[in-house]
Amino acid sequence: MEPTKRFVLNGYSISTKFPKEELYGLTSQFRRAAVSIAANSAEGNAKKGKADKLRFYNIAQGSLEECRHYLLLAKDLNFNNDIKLDDLLEKVSRLNSYARSINDSR
Repeated sequence: MEPTKRFVLNGYSISTKFPKEELYGLTSQFRRAAVSIAANSAEGNAKKGKADKLRFYNIAQGSLEECRHYLLLAKDLNFNNDIKLDDLLEKVSRLNSYARSINDSR
């Protein structure tokens, strides 16, 4: 299974343990950002033009950074201490390198 999909599935699983009062706050924001990484990466993969690809990868990168922030916040609030999800996020962040290589190609 690709890392982005695995991150979304694990993120959903972990966020079920967040407090119920966070359902419309941190839980919802985190899940949306995680899904956005996977969805925009997939859409970027399907695009033929370099500019279109990069636009979707850029959106995915923004969502990735949102997730990174939400995970740090969840740790600070003692909602999450799952190291595996951090490791998976690092694998997903290789998207940055891929986007750079597309941008640098002729």
